[in-house]
Amino acid sequence: MHFPSYGKYTIRLAIGGDDLRKAQALRHLVFIRDTGAAKRPDTLDADRFDTTCHHILIEESASKELVCCFRLLTIENGADIDKTYSAQFYDLTSLHGFKGRIAEMGRFCVHPAHRSGDVLRIAWAAMTRYVDAGNIRLLIGCSSFQGIDADHYRDAFALLKDDHLAPPCWLPRPKAADIFEFAQKLRQWRADRKRAIRLMPPLLRGYLSMGGWVSDHAVIDRDLNTLHVFTALETNRVPDRISKALRRA
Repeated sequence: MHFPSYGKYTIRLAIGGDDLRKAQALRHLVFIRDTGAAKRPDTLDADRFDTTCHHILIEESASKELVCCFRLLTIENGADIDKTYSAQFYDLTSLHGFKGRIAEMGRFCVHPAHRSGDVLRIAWAAMTRYVDAGNIRLLIGCSSFQGIDADHYRDAFALLKDDHLAPPCWLPRPKAADIFEFAQKLRQWRADRKRAIRLMPPLLRGYLSMGGWVSDHAVIDRDLNTLHVFTALETNRVPDRISKALRRA
């Protein structure tokens, strides 16, 4: 798959072990080092899903420095959804009947020195090209909040409960032992919307702006020191103005 250059950035698929280790090193920097996550025996963030995914790299063209990366696992339809990373934490039985190709996007990270709107826009443009090329109908993943203090994110979770829960027919059920059932626990909580939006991870804000939806509970991941929600976006429901803007990019 070919990606065009975007100004001073280059997008490409990882090829071979060196590229994969480059992505794993950036992931370690962002997700492990100084975050409170459980330490790894080396300076790489790696798991068994890496070998079955496509890894997309966004590099600064002049220096070849990796500024952003993420991985994508594609399955043919909902019958295979239990093979995904997310299925370790969520009961996705409700999605078994989903017709159409599904891509799971994971391990999305941006280098701390390059956290700009430009990089995020380029990443979404790259994802759009991948979705179009693969005829993807559902984009899924786990959107993570840093730290495991659910009270700190009370307004954000209340806003998710009010406006962004999954349709009942697709709603994931609890599977992990350690969860925060925000839809039930915060049913009387009225969110401070401005604070809620500030607390949302940028990737999750992107999903939601395009019509994405989330699970009714968050998984408490003590290994990575995060709270995460299952997130999905039905690609045919992305508003036209956003869809056209991404394709123009």
